[in-house]
Amino acid sequence: MKAVTKIIFLDENGEKFFGEGPCRLLHAVAETGSLRAAALSMGMAYTKALKILKNAEQALGFALTERTAGGKDGGGSRLTPEGKEWLERYEAYRDACIQADRKLYLEFFPEQR
Repeated sequence: MKAVTKIIFLDENGEKFFGEGPCRLLHAVAETGSLRAAALSMGMAYTKALKILKNAEQALGFALTERTAGGKDGGGSRLTPEGKEWLERYEAYRDACIQADRKLYLEFFPEQR
């Protein structure tokens, strides 16, 4: 038996806008320099990836990525400074919650050590 902690953020309407999926997507954008390549690496359609980012950006009130259209020089995407900070804060919060949950889990279920 184990307990699992999942951290998700909901907007004012109770709709999920950020969690592990968007977190992984932002990391993939940072690694590949492309939203399309990031989506492909996750087995996701580009349009779905774009929708995920736009929903998160709308809920947060700032851009997570800067996107440039393709052309002869090609396009690309990169995290904005606010996007980098959000990602760092989300991961720090998520990790702290997981650690706190693990401590509480062992407190309530000591036989699971």
